[in-house]
Amino acid sequence: MFSLFAFVFVAQMAFYWVIFWRLGRYRHPESTGSQRGVTVVICAHNEYHHLCETLPAILEQDYPEYEVLVVNHSSDDDTSYLLTSLEEKYPHLTTINIMEDLNFFSGKKFPLSIGIKSAKYDLVLLTDADCKPVSKDWIHHMQSAFRPKTEVVLGFGPYFRSEGLLNKMIRFDTTHIAIQYLSYALAGIPYMGVGRNLSYMKQVFYKNQGFISHYRIRSGDDDLFINRAANRTNTTIMVHPDSYTMSDPKQTLGEWITQKKRHLSTSHLYKFKHKLLLGLYSFSLVAFYALFILLLALNWSVIPVVGLFVLRLISQYIVFTRCMKQLNEKDLVPFLPFYEVMLLLFNAGILISNVFHKPARWK
Repeated sequence: MFSLFAFVFVAQMAFYWVIFWRLGRYRHPESTGSQRGVTVVICAHNEYHHLCETLPAILEQDYPEYEVLVVNHSSDDDTSYLLTSLEEKYPHLTTINIMEDLNFFSGKKFPLSIGIKSAKYDLVLLTDADCKPVSKDWIHHMQSAFRPKTEVVLGFGPYFRSEGLLNKMIRFDTTHIAIQYLSYALAGIPYMGVGRNLSYMKQVFYKNQGFISHYRIRSGDDDLFINRAANRTNTTIMVHPDSYTMSDPKQTLGEWITQKKRHLSTSHLYKFKHKLLLGLYSFSLVAFYALFILLLALNWSVIPVVGLFVLRLISQYIVFTRCMKQLNEKDLVPFLPFYEVMLLLFNAGILISNVFHKPARWK
């Protein structure tokens, strides 16, 4: 039992220092100075109130050549009126209205496909209707990550801070996921991105036949597509503080559970090597805590058990502190182990629930 405990300890150290530390010590490369045309694509379904706040911030970016393309997907609120009025003020805003889905598509993938295919420029930058850039240089920083061989840029989309445990748990979950997918991308093993802040070339969309390989799955327009399209040579990241898009987190536990069920419903479709690595990380994490408690309960030698626990805790604080500083989420650092254990239990419950109940559609 102690040998297994030592094995999962080594596995955890490997993830911390070989994978996650890449993000902690990451330095932003110098900008090439090029400013190619960019199309920002946003899908909206009954997002009038969000678009009132977020769309002006996107339309007023400090960037010389870009368009904002909003796909209004079957909205029955005042979204269409808002977009019409904004088009009169901003000539680089284009609206596409979709009133019906194709029979074989569900959720966000059909309107997003229409938006990407209708984009004026080859470089497409995706975000959600409720996401607001933190600065007027969002487009500049996201496109500056592209190099001659780059086809995919993974960004970060954190949530606004507020009081309460739920807000901290949601933000820790989001940051923890970001640490993983950004670090894996730096290690040459990109496996997902988030639609709140994601950019790629139109040719990648066509080359991978859009969302056809997973069109029956409601979710996955971001992570499943990137899992298929990204590789070690065509993918990079952008985590400059001015490149983030912010949004409001869910306000109730029930809303967050619904969101998590939808997000966790796609991971079983990842490539085998990604499922293996992610599974090993999750297994080693769960096994480490379980074996630590069990060995202490059985009155095994305390010093080596506690010693490995403390070493792992120190490594976690060193690596995650650097990563969370990189992602501007330093306030989450003091209670790392508590958030981690709570999230483990929460995700386990969600995965079990997904076996019996299908996740809801994207809106």
